[in-house]
Amino acid sequence: MQLQEILYSQGFGTRRVCAGLIQQGYVQVYGPADPEVASACLDASADFATPNLRFRVQGVDWPYAERAYIVLNKPTATECSQKPSTYPSIYTLLPSPLRTRPQKAAVQGVQAVGRLDQDTTGMLLLTDDGKFIHRMSSPRHHVPKVYEVRVKHPLDARQVSRLLEGVVLDDDPKPVRAAACEAVGEFDLRLTLTEGKYHQVKRMLAAVSNRVEGLHRSQIGGLVLPADLAPGQWRWLSEQDLASIAGKA
Repeated sequence: MQLQEILYSQGFGTRRVCAGLIQQGYVQVYGPADPEVASACLDASADFATPNLRFRVQGVDWPYAERAYIVLNKPTATECSQKPSTYPSIYTLLPSPLRTRPQKAAVQGVQAVGRLDQDTTGMLLLTDDGKFIHRMSSPRHHVPKVYEVRVKHPLDARQVSRLLEGVVLDDDPKPVRAAACEAVGEFDLRLTLTEGKYHQVKRMLAAVSNRVEGLHRSQIGGLVLPADLAPGQWRWLSEQDLASIAGKA
């Protein structure tokens, strides 16, 4: 693939902008054969094999990714929206190339796989792979998501039992059940869900006469939020991570 097309596909601007970056010497390419040696005298039309390709643009290293899959540790007081109403958008935490990767659809860049409320923290997946978003979001696939819940009132065995048996939410006569539920403290609950309804955790706790005071998503599928990923930070997902999310690891 031509270098200009590679940069364009990775979100570094229009083809003209990408050609300009190359011509001005802002791009270095590192091949898999010798990852410590950068290609010199680059031309926009130079061809490169994309597997294991990495490059540096204006001093920042990037891997080539046909599709972007990342995990973000969402901080509180942020919104999972391109057009936030009150708080900053989670997309402002990402570098520009991830936000502007070209897509066939009208929307550009990576998109959140589901949403977390502005006051909810923790694991958020983002990608530009529409099929992955659908697979992860569809209730038919039953991808488990684990939440650490801080509640206002002391927990008791009856509340845990009701969450496992199923509670009726105000807009849906069909009971909603937790896939797993465990009190890990007097005011702390670990809750696993396999579907995602609007404000589901908060409404489920309200249905058992309690109230959510803090909510953090710690796990999706078999992937646990990395302990070294601070709030507001992101990283690429590996093939092993993706297999773990899908329950194949």
